[in-house]
Amino acid sequence: MSDYTSFRDLSPTAYADALGREQFMDIGIRELWPRIPRIAGPAYTVYCPPGDNLMLHATIYRAEPGAIIVVEAGDVNYAMSGGNVCAIAQKRGIAGFVVDGVVRDLAEVRDCGFPVFARGVIPIPGRKQTLGTLKQTIQCGGVQVECGDIVVADEEGIVVIPQAQQASALQIAKARTDKEASQSLEDWETAHRAKVERLLSGLGYTETDV
Repeated sequence: MSDYTSFRDLSPTAYADALGREQFMDIGIRELWPRIPRIAGPAYTVYCPPGDNLMLHATIYRAEPGAIIVVEAGDVNYAMSGGNVCAIAQKRGIAGFVVDGVVRDLAEVRDCGFPVFARGVIPIPGRKQTLGTLKQTIQCGGVQVECGDIVVADEEGIVVIPQAQQASALQIAKARTDKEASQSLEDWETAHRAKVERLLSGLGYTETDV
């Protein structure tokens, strides 16, 4: 298992300077329990047809430890997983789930501390009758995800870092984080106020516009 600590050390917010909007999932996919830990790791991609969760259930026995299982579900009417599936995934070293769909047994998932990001919760389980795909390109939260892309997810949001941009994105994100950490609030306020006033002036703003 590769070490993804460097990516996990940085919030998805830090990657905003390094990647375009198209790499950040929409706000509908969120953490499902409070104070969820940040996760980072390679995406193991799954496509499940509407109402069927067979391929996700198969994936927990195939993904490598440290992977984040990223799921394109066909709808939000049937749960993709429940408490036992999450517990087994956790036992096998899976870092977490990111599901463009819904899950169930939230109390069990929360109690075992398994990180799940999804569109919500529903009690109704999906069927296991139809093949989908594993390790193929999917769409999740409006982002194209390839198997092996790095996913970073926490309460701030979810970013997908393509394999070709991983080194540069990490470098830019770390530089931003280090700069902000070395700057006092007073220094930040001074620079921020000067920037705001400069932009207002450039747009022709005067106090009489209030």
